[in-house]
Amino acid sequence: MTGSDSRPARPSNWNAPNVITAARIVATPFFVWMLLADDGAMGPWRWAAAVFFVVAIATDAWDGHIARSRGLITDLGKLLDPIADKFLTGAALVGLSILLELPWWVTIVVLVREIGVTIHRLMVARDVVVAAAWMGKLKTVAQAVAITLALLPLASVLGAAAPVAHWVNAVTMSIAVLLTIASGIDYVVGFVRAGKSAR
Repeated sequence: MTGSDSRPARPSNWNAPNVITAARIVATPFFVWMLLADDGAMGPWRWAAAVFFVVAIATDAWDGHIARSRGLITDLGKLLDPIADKFLTGAALVGLSILLELPWWVTIVVLVREIGVTIHRLMVARDVVVAAAWMGKLKTVAQAVAITLALLPLASVLGAAAPVAHWVNAVTMSIAVLLTIASGIDYVVGFVRAGKSAR
């Protein structure tokens, strides 16, 4: 024994990925304000809300890449990242439902699944590790696409072709909801299997 500690230093919680994630959480209420500002009039604030959502989703992937590539993964980051993701997604869905552009049952189904799985994953993380499944990742992409299309005021731009935009929105949101439900079931099955393997 040399008496020296060769273990790598733990990354600070005040690193770039965590700061970006925290900024996303803090800025989400402003996103909601932009979405509701013109009361569904599809004006500049609606475009601003849509752009904000796209940028926020992009930073979600970006800060995750930075954390993994530079060894900046922290327990705080593991806690904040899913919270930021669900906060933004949930805010968008609730806002769209308030504007009567999305049925409330869709918002409730998605939120129950997302919040339930997130809380459960945090509660059992020390005992049973449930690896992120491909279906969960596909669900995340489907939700991002569906919400982005729902936020963009494409119907007001397309004019006579507006029904096409509504149809595309309906299809993409339906796919997102189905994947949300299916991935939730897949998570439960994966947890049960992981629990049996741990024994």
